[in-house]
Amino acid sequence: MLRKFYIHPLLWVVIAVAVMTAHFTEMVMLLGIIIIHELGHACTAHYFSWRVRRIALLPFGGVAEVDEHGNRSLDEEFWVVAAGPLQHVWMIGAGWVLANLDIIAPGTFLLFLHLNLAVLLFNLLPIWPLDGGKLVSLLMAMKWNYLKAYEYTLLLSFGLLLCFHAFVLLTSPANLNLWVILTFLYFSLWKDWKQRRYVFMKFLMERYYGDHRQFLELKPLPVDSESSVLEVVERFHRGVKHPLVVMKDGQEVGKLDENELLHAFFADKMTSAKTKDLLYLY
Repeated sequence: MLRKFYIHPLLWVVIAVAVMTAHFTEMVMLLGIIIIHELGHACTAHYFSWRVRRIALLPFGGVAEVDEHGNRSLDEEFWVVAAGPLQHVWMIGAGWVLANLDIIAPGTFLLFLHLNLAVLLFNLLPIWPLDGGKLVSLLMAMKWNYLKAYEYTLLLSFGLLLCFHAFVLLTSPANLNLWVILTFLYFSLWKDWKQRRYVFMKFLMERYYGDHRQFLELKPLPVDSESSVLEVVERFHRGVKHPLVVMKDGQEVGKLDENELLHAFFADKMTSAKTKDLLYLY
C-alpha cells in the first residue's frame, strides 16, 4: 500500500512554511490524521477487491483514487466512503485513553481532538467530491440513473458550496486556508461538470469491458422499442445489471442483455439504432 502514496510537490512547500512558522507539530499531526483517513478508504476498497490507483496527499488534504467508475454495489460504495470518517472515531478514542493515562499532555490531546473534528466535519460537508458529497451521490443513485444522479449531485453541491461561501464571508473572511479550500471545491465542481459526459462514458466502458461478475443485483429495465441505443444506455443505474425488456404499445416484444446493447454502442457504433432493430441482430 505504501507504494500507492503520491505527495503533491506543493505539500512540501506547506511543510516548509509550517517549520518556519513553528507549526511543525500541528502539521505532522494533521498529516497523520489525513493519512489514516485516506488509508481507511483505500484499505476498505482493497478488501472489496477494488483497484486502488493511488493515495494522493495534497496541500489541503488527501484523496484515495480508485478505478471502479460507479460499477460496484451501492453497499460496497457506502462502506468505502464511510471508512474514512469512521477512522476518526477510534483515533479520538485512542487519544482520550492516552491522555487519561498521562501518556500525552492534555493540551496535545485537545489539539489532536480539534484537528480530528475539523477534518471529520469538513469531509462530511454534502459537497462533491468530499465524503459527504459522495454519500449524497449514493442517495441520488438509489432513485435516479447514473447520469442524472451524477448531474444532480454536482448541481446540489454547487448550491451548497455557495451557502458555504457565504458562511465563510460572514464568519472568517480573512482565513486564507478556507479560501484555498473554496477555490479547490469550485474548480473541482466546474471540472467535473465539464467532464460529466466523459465520466459517463468511463462508466459505460467499465460495464462493457470490466468484470461482469461484480454485479450481484439484477434490475430489469423496460425500454420502448423506438428508443435509440444512446437513450437506453443513459438510463443505466450504477451497481446493478440491467436485463432489457423491449416494449411496444405496452406489450413485451423481446428481451436483450445489456451487454448486447453495449456491444452495439461501442463495437458496432450503432448509437442511433432503435432497440427493436437489435432484436433481429442478436
